[in-house]
Amino acid sequence: MRLTLLLAAPSALALAIIAVPLISTLFHHGAFTADDVFKTRDALVAYSVGLLGLILVKVLAPGFYARQNVRTPVKIALFTLFVTQVLNFSLIGWLKHAGLALSIGLAACLNAALLYRGLRRHGIYSPQPGWPIFYAKLAVAMLVMGITLWFTGGDAADWLRWSLTERLQRLAVIVILGAAVYFATLWATGFRLRDFKRRAAE
Repeated sequence: MRLTLLLAAPSALALAIIAVPLISTLFHHGAFTADDVFKTRDALVAYSVGLLGLILVKVLAPGFYARQNVRTPVKIALFTLFVTQVLNFSLIGWLKHAGLALSIGLAACLNAALLYRGLRRHGIYSPQPGWPIFYAKLAVAMLVMGITLWFTGGDAADWLRWSLTERLQRLAVIVILGAAVYFATLWATGFRLRDFKRRAAE
């Protein structure tokens, strides 16, 4: 659980912040116009909201399968599917295609939350001590990383006019810098490599 949060949460935040640099570098060529970049950015930002939920579902669901309990995760999945359709109709009107992406992301978070509640209710999972401190340290590291990415990302207009080579170079610098700042902040708050190995077993 902690390892998932340590890796997935900052990834989701980074996707949202550097959406334009990432999309323009990968796709802004030929018939893929600037307008396409911004529309794709909206969808990517919406998807980033549910990235953590999508990954947590893969971590939490096996807790039921290991006990031959297939019914509970299936019931939760069906309920989540229903909620997704309701959100689709609610969000597509004013967010358009981004509303579809956001509904999937929000429903994934709901799915993960219900699975987590089910594991706790059945006594399958009991959180280890130290979660409040863990959340605080993670929040600090993500805040520092987010600020770094925001200020180094530059203006969207620049990414649209730069050559592919320049975009690749600048994107590489941003990604490396963001990762370095994030893990350096984790280290400064007390995380060590052995913590990653130990948390993976929880």
